[in-house]
Amino acid sequence: MPKMIFVNLPVADVERSTAFYQAIGGTKDERFCQESSTAMLMFSESISLMLLSHARFSDFTSKTIVDARTDCEVLICLTEDSRDEVDQTLAKAIAAGARPDPVPAQDFGFMYGRSFEDPDGHIIELTWMDVEAAMAAMSGGGEPVDA
Repeated sequence: MPKMIFVNLPVADVERSTAFYQAIGGTKDERFCQESSTAMLMFSESISLMLLSHARFSDFTSKTIVDARTDCEVLICLTEDSRDEVDQTLAKAIAAGARPDPVPAQDFGFMYGRSFEDPDGHIIELTWMDVEAAMAAMSGGGEPVDA
């Protein structure tokens, strides 16, 4: 079995957040959903987003849940297959209620990225990269690539 990643996000409203992430391409996996406390959305066979109510999230940690609108604990980056797909996913996110580009867009030629804030303030980066061109730029003394 390939290694998988499950990103667990505390959200104020699981149903609202589920609808938001479905609008940008996530597929809800009903097997791992529990009424209004938990929803699982698949973005690939190995990438899953777990949306947890604050109460449910608190079952896994005694630490304070940060307010993602004012504090940041993690930046999540999803890759896309092209520059156009970055823009298309961003457009879907905006239509679903996201705030676009909380940080400036990045365009290095070999790498292109945009970002949005979801309804709870979590920042999601969308990135396309030509890996061979990025490696060539880095070996030529260029700046390191931050994806």
